[in-house]
Amino acid sequence: MHVNVRETLQKQQGCLQKQREAVKQRLEKLAVRQSEITRKSLVIRKSIIQKYQEIQAILDEDLRTTLSHLEMEERAAVSTLDGLMERNCSLIQELDQNLAQLTVALNQTDTEPHPESFTSSTEQQNIEAMDRVVDLLNETEPISVSLDEEKADQILSITSNMLEQICSQTPTIKKLIKSYSSKVCLDPDTAHPKLMISPRGDSAAYTDIWQKLPDLPGRFDTTLNVISLQGYSCGRHYWEIDVTGKTYWEIGVTYLSIPRKGTTEDCWLGRGEESWCVEYFDGEYTAWHGGVPHHLPFTKHFCRIGVLCNFPAGLVTFFEAADMTPLYSFCVGRFSDCLHLALCPGHEHNGSNSEPLVICNPQSPTSDPRSQSPRESF
Repeated sequence: MHVNVRETLQKQQGCLQKQREAVKQRLEKLAVRQSEITRKSLVIRKSIIQKYQEIQAILDEDLRTTLSHLEMEERAAVSTLDGLMERNCSLIQELDQNLAQLTVALNQTDTEPHPESFTSSTEQQNIEAMDRVVDLLNETEPISVSLDEEKADQILSITSNMLEQICSQTPTIKKLIKSYSSKVCLDPDTAHPKLMISPRGDSAAYTDIWQKLPDLPGRFDTTLNVISLQGYSCGRHYWEIDVTGKTYWEIGVTYLSIPRKGTTEDCWLGRGEESWCVEYFDGEYTAWHGGVPHHLPFTKHFCRIGVLCNFPAGLVTFFEAADMTPLYSFCVGRFSDCLHLALCPGHEHNGSNSEPLVICNPQSPTSDPRSQSPRESF
């Protein structure tokens, strides 16, 4: 008996040692993978920074060259005008001398007579001076000296086009993230009875009327929630929600296992382990998961909120959609189930929060643009 017990314990010991070795090897592989990801991320960041620096260097050099041409043109025009102004100054000095001589002559007419020759000579000088004045005025017309305004307009046009092109490509991350856009519609069978879901399932609004709807197992009966019909478990998926005119809302993602009945806090988005959300209330933004609030340092009233589910990276990230400013990222690591978009438009708050939450689904190539609501298209 004692031998059998010893053999059993030894087998268990051997089994545990193998398991420990397997876990140890997995730990080593995870550490190696962590180092690889850190190293790759560093290489990617350095490459991106280098490209931005190259772009900046090209722009700086082009600006230097353009300004150099404009400055040379300005110097030439200014130098020409200096010469013309100098000629005018010289003639003014000559005219001043003539005027001084005439003044002296006038003063002497009362005391002594002037010979005809002096008067004739003075007259001749005046005629010559008048001719020089006419010639100088014709030769020094200010409008005759100018910058190449046509070239300046062309430069402004080119730079405006460059700016427009750059703006269309920035934020750089915007086009990439929007390429992950996935169309979803809200599941009316999950909506709280005081939520109005649009026929196309792309918006949810609060109504003060308790609608007579079937009390389905998946319907929220206390929290003003609704979740999407579609769920995803791999890849990358992005949604934008229009929150214009809203003073309270909750936007997030959830597993289907989120509690839906009763007053338990887990029914609220982000209060349990099954969901993640960002909430806007009383002018403040808060990110929630597992009942833990993360107060966000934003005060601007955003009009669109983006949600990105990145399954390979294990991330749920919320954005201000106009500039793709990250609001908050939840590092989940690995999702255990499909994720569904979840919305809570909140109570009406005496009319201040009556606007709906609208999902800005991407237009399909065959869709009629006239059928899209003004708050729907990207």
